[in-house]
Amino acid sequence: MVHYIGILLDDQRLEAIKGTGLENKLAYLFGGQVKQLIIEVPEEVSQKILAEFPNARIDSRSFLEDLPVAFRRALFQEVVNKKSLGADVVEAVFEKIDEIKELAAKESEYIPPPDIDTSDI
Repeated sequence: MVHYIGILLDDQRLEAIKGTGLENKLAYLFGGQVKQLIIEVPEEVSQKILAEFPNARIDSRSFLEDLPVAFRRALFQEVVNKKSLGADVVEAVFEKIDEIKELAAKESEYIPPPDIDTSDI
């Protein structure tokens, strides 16, 4: 069974995918106010993710949720690098899984705030 990972996009992330084919794959939530990219994850990869991150779960929509921020950031970076939403993106993230797990362990003590560009404030 296929599962999914949704990556929510802010203005900065939208800018990173601008001009790529990924723009055509945006899903719109809440009347278009929230934009999301959806990655399909095969069952065996989903099981690897669940094994690496004990707090992760699969919700009723078959989305992998409660993933560490570090994992989601690395996943988005690979999406931008590969300009793809395929399973190869998740596999590329697993190449750095030790580093991601180290960062994720720190999240239980402190969740990092999002990076916000304040230059035009």
